[in-house]
Amino acid sequence: MTSKEIREAFLAFFKSKGHQIVPSAPVVVKNDPTLMFTNAGMNQFKELFLGEAQAKYPRVADTQRCLRVSGKHNDLEEVGIDTYHHTLFEMLGNWSFGDYFKKEAIAWAWELLTEVYKLDKDRLYVTIFEGDASERLDRDMEAYDFWKALIAEDRILLGNKKDNFWEMGETGPCGPCSEIHFDMRSDEERAQVKGQELVNADHPQVIEIWNLVFMQFNRLKNGSLESLPAKHVDTGMGFERLVRCIQGKTSNYDTDVFQPIIQFIAERSGIAYGTDEKTDIAMRVLSDHIRAVSFAIADGQLPSNNKAGYVIRRILRRAVRYAYTFLDFKSPFINELVPLLAAQFEGVFDELIQQVSFVQKVVLEEEVSFLRTLTTGIQRFENYAAEHTSVDGEFAFELFDTYGFPIDLTELLSREKGLQVDMEGFNIALQQQKERSRAATAIDTGDWVVVQDDDESTFVGYDYLEATTQILKYRKVSAKGKDQYQLVLSVTPFYAEGGGQVGDSGLLISEANEKVHIIDTKKENGLIVHFVNQLPPVLTGDFQAIVDKTKRVDTENNHSATHLLHAALKQVLGDHVNQKGSLVSPNILRFDVSHFAKISYEEIKQIEDIVNQKIRENISLKEERMVPYQQAIDSGVTALFGEKYGDYVRVITFEDAFSKELCGGTHVRSTGQIGFFKIISESAVAAGVRRIEAITGTQAYAVIREQFELVDKMRELMNNPKDFVASVGKLIEDNSELRKEIENAIKERSLALKSDLETKFEVINGVNFLAMQVDLPNADAVKTLAYALKGAMDNVFIVLGADFDGKPSLTVTISDDLAKEKGWNAGTIVKDLAKDIQGGGGGQPFFATAGGKLSAGLSKAIARAKDFLN
Repeated sequence: MTSKEIREAFLAFFKSKGHQIVPSAPVVVKNDPTLMFTNAGMNQFKELFLGEAQAKYPRVADTQRCLRVSGKHNDLEEVGIDTYHHTLFEMLGNWSFGDYFKKEAIAWAWELLTEVYKLDKDRLYVTIFEGDASERLDRDMEAYDFWKALIAEDRILLGNKKDNFWEMGETGPCGPCSEIHFDMRSDEERAQVKGQELVNADHPQVIEIWNLVFMQFNRLKNGSLESLPAKHVDTGMGFERLVRCIQGKTSNYDTDVFQPIIQFIAERSGIAYGTDEKTDIAMRVLSDHIRAVSFAIADGQLPSNNKAGYVIRRILRRAVRYAYTFLDFKSPFINELVPLLAAQFEGVFDELIQQVSFVQKVVLEEEVSFLRTLTTGIQRFENYAAEHTSVDGEFAFELFDTYGFPIDLTELLSREKGLQVDMEGFNIALQQQKERSRAATAIDTGDWVVVQDDDESTFVGYDYLEATTQILKYRKVSAKGKDQYQLVLSVTPFYAEGGGQVGDSGLLISEANEKVHIIDTKKENGLIVHFVNQLPPVLTGDFQAIVDKTKRVDTENNHSATHLLHAALKQVLGDHVNQKGSLVSPNILRFDVSHFAKISYEEIKQIEDIVNQKIRENISLKEERMVPYQQAIDSGVTALFGEKYGDYVRVITFEDAFSKELCGGTHVRSTGQIGFFKIISESAVAAGVRRIEAITGTQAYAVIREQFELVDKMRELMNNPKDFVASVGKLIEDNSELRKEIENAIKERSLALKSDLETKFEVINGVNFLAMQVDLPNADAVKTLAYALKGAMDNVFIVLGADFDGKPSLTVTISDDLAKEKGWNAGTIVKDLAKDIQGGGGGQPFFATAGGKLSAGLSKAIARAKDFLN
């Protein structure tokens, strides 16, 4: 079977068992502070397991693209080295939300593997949870009995808590699991060592392919377990491993999932795959990493220097390093893999084929940038190696952190120079960085405390800014030494941060008129969470929830303006323009779009004119709620890549033929409320992405008023000329002429000083030496003088001191021949002399400068200059 047939067979099988086939969620996670990336198939159903939402279907199945390169699940350093770890992989899964449980999950898994995929039953082993006395958890005899009816008892193995008790995290739903393993060794090897001995022993040919998790407990903050109200099934099967087993390969990379890309790399590099371990690893790294990078970009996560963007940049740079070091790709190449990958996943994950040109260009720009950095880093290493007998751990970490060098590349370069790397120092620096990162992001979240036993929470904020409500539950959250509380309300008018729009703030007022400020509102796994610095004195009874109206109105102005802006950008720049990110706050709107050229001044004017025309037309908002997703798409609505839409969506329209988008945010009732729209900046934010910042309403009015006041003040300063622009131009021209006259005067003064100083040289050991403080107004004047003196005679060593309005300066000049013959270095000398003026500097061997803080030290520095002649 081909990989495509294997995937289709899985989905068809579970569809026949009454499962709803659902699409993959984006690989980039939103509305979950505990995750950056989807790292398991269950992530998109997390709110169902937590009891924070009701399941639409009791049974579902899908293939989910997952990314494991950060946090608890970090496989990055194993990728390419072994044959079965990946950054991005597909996870085939089937779920039951309070419907079937162990019996059906086990029976169907066995049926699919042995009857549909025809896997050899003699190569299959299963594990069950052996129990844990410390937690009073019994052995999973229920699963054991179900397996016993299908497989020989000696193939049912006991697994410990680490391997056979699955937990979502430190808290949350969890339960025993049953793993299915496949033995791919030859018959001869199997005869010598039983497979039972190699299960969960990291043997590369005895691998886990499917994990059946039986969620029946909830882990509390105090570490104890409580039973869930309903029992669930969560299964995950590694697609790449499954394909390997069915196709009878010894490596995931030998299957048709990876071979098309690997063979393309081999052809372009001129190196056959399978001939050398180092080049094989490099090809595996490239074939794996391009998947992670491409799908992350397609789902909206661009490479950057922080958080999730840094992870993606790191993966791509790891691939570039391997291509550069082991496959001799010294120019961008990895981007050429994107179209091949997109074609491979067409019909499975179409997000990539729909954006293939954009993704390829982003990867190309990142490659170009990093290849420059890599070259700079290598030069940095060469300079370091020329002056040291070993490689300090801190320097090795600098190469790793700043230039993206893996430690093995530093070790390789060091061995070529006969240098030893201080690995202990490197590991200490690396660990310190990890600890700093963990400390910066550490959040301590307590258990929910239930006030009312009701999980129904209703959002009414589209229609109301006030509502009568009750507190359903709360919890304490600590971050960076600061305590806050989160509240869940039965009814809330507060909009939770999402879609780029900031969360609402406002007041919660009790029946006793006690007020608590709601400082922010966010969504977590579908739950609307209100942040407060303190809890109300009394938690029961009715409360009035009141949204800050001014903040909401200003935010709505900016949000509706982004819709108008998006439509205007497509009209002016072309249909290739797509939203890549946004921020909608009360003070400003920020809008990132895919576009590979700077947006010109004329284009910005056109865009502003279109948006402001639509504002003046006072177009009424057309809002449609609960529209079937496919119906909305068929109507021509704009949907955003990387967003996870449900079966029903909300459509926001400002004139059918102009702006029609899927959106969950709040908006103006008519465009006239926006008032005025003004773009205040346009810049590049990433490869192929431009960022526009704009203001509307009261903020735009304030800026316009400020600009008029500024112009009025300038007119007044210039005695109110009739032609203001011409007068400013004349002022600039006159100023330029005056500056030239001053510069010429200073130059003449420097040259005049030259004639006087030529008579003050001393000849010491054949060197014409001069060290003096000069009275000149700036560094350029001193430089002019120094070069003029240097050109006046041979074998000169000149030290000039100057004081520029209390800022001492030193200049050292040495004849080129003298610097070469005696090995003198002006940069080294000026650094030493600069100590006397409490400063520092540097430069070239024949010319260098330094600045400092202590003018009184100039005379000492000049007096010490003669010491260098000795």
